[in-house]
Parts: sequence; C-alpha cells; structure tokens
Amino acid sequence: MARLAWGYTWCEWSRVRTMATAKRRRGEIENLPSGSLRVKVYAGIDPVTKRRHYLHETIPAGPTAEREAEKARTRLLAQVDERRNPRTRATLAQLLDRWLDVVDVQPSTRQGYVRKLDKHVRPLLGKEPVGRLDAETLESFYAVLRKCRDHCGGRKYVEHRKAGEHVCTDKCRPHVCRGLSPASIRQIHWILSGAFARAVRWRWIGVNPADQADKPGMPAPNPHPPTSTEAAQLVTAAWELDPDWGTFVWTAMTTGARRSELCALRWNRVHLDPGVVVLERALYVDDDGMLQEKETKTHQQRRVALDPETVEVLREHLERCEARCRELELDLPADGYVFSPAVDGSSPLVPDTATQKFGRMAAKLKLATNLHALRHYSATELIAAGVDVRTVAGRLGHGGGGATTLRVYAAWLSESDQRAAATLAARMPPRPDRS
Repeated sequence: MARLAWGYTWCEWSRVRTMATAKRRRGEIENLPSGSLRVKVYAGIDPVTKRRHYLHETIPAGPTAEREAEKARTRLLAQVDERRNPRTRATLAQLLDRWLDVVDVQPSTRQGYVRKLDKHVRPLLGKEPVGRLDAETLESFYAVLRKCRDHCGGRKYVEHRKAGEHVCTDKCRPHVCRGLSPASIRQIHWILSGAFARAVRWRWIGVNPADQADKPGMPAPNPHPPTSTEAAQLVTAAWELDPDWGTFVWTAMTTGARRSELCALRWNRVHLDPGVVVLERALYVDDDGMLQEKETKTHQQRRVALDPETVEVLREHLERCEARCRELELDLPADGYVFSPAVDGSSPLVPDTATQKFGRMAAKLKLATNLHALRHYSATELIAAGVDVRTVAGRLGHGGGGATTLRVYAAWLSESDQRAAATLAARMPPRPDRS
C-alpha cells in the first residue's frame, strides 16, 4: 500500500486524524451501568476549591438518549462560552461566609444579618450548592418560614425552658407553630439577594435567583403609639419608680430619639440654655457582648430642639447628678453619660436594660406597648398638631423627605380624622332643596 510523504498510509492517517479530532472535541458523554448517559463539560477552575470544575447532566436511557446527550453537551458548552454557568460547586454557606467578609455595613447591622442567617438560612439551605438554587427553592423556603419560625416540619415536641436535665415547669410547653413575620422574611430575602448579586459579580453563578423569586410582600405599617392617657400613665409610673428613669422616659417621648441614641447621649451634647440636644452617637453590643459606640443609624448628627418643660426636666436631672457626685467628692465630667447607672456618668445605660425595664413597667400598668412606641407617639402627636412632615422626620432622624415618617410612624388619629371631616363639610355646597 502506498505511503504518504510523512510515513502514513491513507488508512493510518485517517485513524490518526479521527483520534486527534476526538481529543479536540470539548465535553464528554459517558455510558453509565444503568444505560443512562452522563454529559460532562469542563468549566474552568473553581475559585473556592481551586479544583477543576465540571458541569454535569444525566440523560435517561432510551432510543433518543444519544441525541439528547448531544443537545445537552451543546447547551452546557454554550453556557460556558457565554459565561452563564456556575463557576463553582461552593455551597450557600460558603458564599455567605465570603460575602460577610466583604460586605460593608454597620456592626449592629452585621449582627442582625448573622443572627437571621444562622437561625433560618444555614440550617435549611446552607449545604445546597449555589448553582442549584433557583426561584422555586427560595419560594419554598419562604413558605416554610411563614408556617413555622422553628422549622418544625410538622413534628410535635415540647419546648423546654432550660437545656439539659431539669424538672419541667409550666413554662415547658408543647410546641405551637408560629410563622416568621412578613417583615423578617422580607429582610432575609434582601440579605440573600445581596449575597447572590455579589456571587453574580464574582461569576460564581450566572443569574441571581432572588431576582426571579416572588419576594415577600411589604407588610402594611400598623404603628400602635400609646394614647395621651396611656402616655400620662407611663410618665407618672416612671417618675414614681425613679426620677432618673422618669427623665429618660420623658426625654424619649419629647425628642422621639432612638433608645441607642439616648443611652449614648453625653452632657457636653446637651445645651440647656438654647434648649438643644445634639444626637450624633449610638450604642450597640458587639460580638463579644461589649458595649460600643457608633454613628447614628443615618450616619448624620442632628440637633433636636427642646421645649421649656423638657429643659427644666434635664436641668433638675443634672443637678441631681452633680449632688450625688459632691456627696462622694467626685466631679461630674463634661463628657459623662446623661443616663448612667454610675454616679459619675462613666458608664452608659444599656439599651436592652432600658427596653426590659420599660416593658416590665408597661406590663404592670397592663398596657400593650414598648419603648420603641414612644417614637410612634412623638411622630403621631406632632403630625396631628400640624407640624410639617419634614420637620418631624428631622427630629426622628429619618431620610427620604419624610416618606418613612408618614408610612411607618404616623398612626391614624380619630381626632385628626374628625377635624378633616369637619373641614371638608364646611367647604361643601348647600344641599339641594328637596321640598
């Protein structure tokens, strides 16, 4: 048989060319013992594990299996070429760890993220590969949270007050399913959406599944501020407990400040003569359980005007603090905390302590309210009195021109509604004479 110039016969050359073509062919189709075909396409180096990453798809056995396998191979290759394929087999837990390392948020905000992720996301979805999560998975996950915040799955058990060996009391009760609030589910959705968006930017995945999922609806704001009568009861009870505590509750009502801002307030930021307090810091508890200071929630300081009565309340509080220091031959520092368990104001009132103390006081009065509702009270009373929304928003520390103030904090008032009805009635034309 004649040989070509490079030493091969035509048959040998044909065989070599076929083998070279087979080697250059991208993707593999393997025969499995079950008769199914598995398509395997190389997709690069996994950025997390640093190993070679492949896309797989299994085609059931059948007369059209080979044709379907070729279609699958072409489809997977197109995803790789267009960079729409997941570049990693990393799990959602690994993505969340990496995302928390780089996301730039306030420490207290990060703590909220971590609590929600550890409580709800990691136990149910943490081991799932990021590339396999889709809109259906997320919507099923939200449905589970709506049914039970403890993810009981329908099983019955007793919720024990204590861990370990103990004698059960009436506080150890059978588990009753309580769904997570719509607001909390929506927060979890936005946390996941942010993590998936970063994964798309890193090309870990091709699309953000949270964008395709039906996100939880925005809960309708329904603030419940204390009424004027209830506010009077709370102030009276607070002053009977302790004048210092009464001052805290009074100031919270009149300024509408957040509890963390009041607890971080120092005397050098209280200007009694012009009647102004400057709110520029807030307290939070770090991961080690230590109190730390940070900027306010909106990262801006604000000046809140004080009425003459509140100025007098704070002046009397200052005189009490100075008198206690003189008894112990101490000086009250200018940067001492206004609300402090220490005589010299060296340590602040813990925000959680204030919340718990207020809750016990309200429960004793049989009032269904909390410390945060005093912000609702302040906003509602100011708006009902005719103060413009932008001014109210400025006192509360809201951005957005007052949209948040109106949407969340301005409760419906029957008095204002009756005034509106009377105003409209005065402008109506006379009724037609029916006689």
